[in-house]
Amino acid sequence: MTQLTSVNVKPKAMKKTKITYWVLTGLFAFIMLGSAIPDILVVPMAVQGFKEMGMPVYLIPFLGWAKLLGVIAILVPGFPRIKEWAYAGLFFDLLGATYSVANSGKTVGDWSPMLVFIALGVGSYVFYHKKQKATAIGKLNVIQGDLQQRGNVQPSFS
Repeated sequence: MTQLTSVNVKPKAMKKTKITYWVLTGLFAFIMLGSAIPDILVVPMAVQGFKEMGMPVYLIPFLGWAKLLGVIAILVPGFPRIKEWAYAGLFFDLLGATYSVANSGKTVGDWSPMLVFIALGVGSYVFYHKKQKATAIGKLNVIQGDLQQRGNVQPSFS
């Protein structure tokens, strides 16, 4: 007979993890979408900001569409590899934007709010992995319970 180690995830903890994940992810997606739309539409404020930083204006719509696709990827369930790439791309965008604004002569007050957006993204990413782990453990518990009912496995509590 096969032995499985019993692993438990408390339903309340899993629910709290999921709620925290969706709140952080929703806020992060909202912020990133809010910065993607002006870029896609190439609004004058985005053009002015890029010119002030000495960056080429032709990058604006590309970055906007990339952010939009990243937001979609982190919101759509499944596709874990694409989600990882989307988080990476959104972080690169935020870190690059923060660095560019900070080094273009702007005051700390102009770029420091971006650190909050980065923190939201980090929180979303951390809770995405916590949610994935809790879901995997929950599935393992279901499989383990099925095997125990069939008499194929003796539980080992360690």
